[in-house]
Amino acid sequence: MKQILEAILSGDNAAVGELDVPEHYRGITVHADDAAMFDGLDSKEKDPRKSLHLDDVPTPELGPGEALVAVMASAINYNTVWTSIFEPVSTFSFLKRYGKLSPLTARHDLPYHVVGSDLAGVVLRTGPGVNAWKPGDEVVAHCLSVELESPDGHNDTMLDSEQRIWGFETNFGGLAEIALVKSNQLMPKPAHLTWEEAASPGLVNSTAYRQLVSANGANMKQGDVVLVWGASGGLGSYATQFALNGGAIPVCVVSSPEKAEICRAMGAELIIDRSAEGYKFWKDEHTQDQKEWKRFGARIRELTGGDDPDIVFEHPGRETFGASVYVARRGGTIVTCASTSGFMHEYDNRYLWMNLKRIIGSHFANYREAWEANRLIAKGMVHPTVSKVYPLEDTAQAAYDVHRNLHQGKVGVLTLAPAEGLGVRDTALREEHLDAINRFRNR
Repeated sequence: MKQILEAILSGDNAAVGELDVPEHYRGITVHADDAAMFDGLDSKEKDPRKSLHLDDVPTPELGPGEALVAVMASAINYNTVWTSIFEPVSTFSFLKRYGKLSPLTARHDLPYHVVGSDLAGVVLRTGPGVNAWKPGDEVVAHCLSVELESPDGHNDTMLDSEQRIWGFETNFGGLAEIALVKSNQLMPKPAHLTWEEAASPGLVNSTAYRQLVSANGANMKQGDVVLVWGASGGLGSYATQFALNGGAIPVCVVSSPEKAEICRAMGAELIIDRSAEGYKFWKDEHTQDQKEWKRFGARIRELTGGDDPDIVFEHPGRETFGASVYVARRGGTIVTCASTSGFMHEYDNRYLWMNLKRIIGSHFANYREAWEANRLIAKGMVHPTVSKVYPLEDTAQAAYDVHRNLHQGKVGVLTLAPAEGLGVRDTALREEHLDAINRFRNR
């Protein structure tokens, strides 16, 4: 591993393919034996620092259509938090099901799970049938893993009957020194970004693109009023950028003055600090407060000059969903994913059915959408939102910060890279966009 890293740091990527692949590597894991460790605790009381481990694990066998990647940097997504607290179910149930599919997928059914759904790095090896990539290529990876042996996925790969999220529903993820991916997960690394910056957009950028921009999601158009929950967070920060770039009007919902300032730095003007304005959408655990929905809707119209949202970009879930359905305009769209505050949504169906609103479920992105979203990053039209970077050894703390909502934007993790700031190839493009690239730093 040391020789591989030295070759990459020296710029001699071509030499990587001539070096031996290590038999073991360091990766962040959860253990099947720990799956019951948080039983009886509320989600907020479950601590990823107790369940995430840094282990030395065997390098998996490379199969057809696959690649091994030397991972220079990765990032924390909420699915790693879910894995670490074994919610909504233990991810070992995903691995067991996947392992039954074929002798090759049986590799994934192990008593440990190497997690992580983002990476930026260098291709080490490619398996039989891989022609688009070779050892030494600098890449990022999107997290869609599909088999494409069913007709269901050939119009939209997200509809494949064996669709999974790599590093969450499969093993050998990106929070590690080496990762195993399908070669069609690979995309060119944006040349003007560092390793940690390039690693951070993958999952959330593609998810926001499908959810908001794609015809498979809300199909946003110029002039649309878009309500963005958590607008400075890992997912919402990309939705805010897409809305601004696409000529829409984002109404950014945040929870602090600091987060409001980040939205202003991105170019947003209409901002609701829900903490400062005291919105509480639930009277108690079982009862929502419709007066608060109405107060919230009135505040949106005050900001927009009387317009209700054409699109509500939903991801908090249970806490906000009733309000989201209420405030969307007649004929409007609520597009939802994630449900980080709870999966069991409640809303008043009268406001949906009688006002002809639509709820669209959206999950990650298909190959084309992920590629388009990465292209916007590579062209400097959408920017990474890295606020803080941890070493691999401190990944559990990074996951804890995301679980407790102590972060802004994305939290990066250095895996093989020995320091931040490495991996930039296009300095001119970087200089042109440096302020935007660094908007979230040290927030």
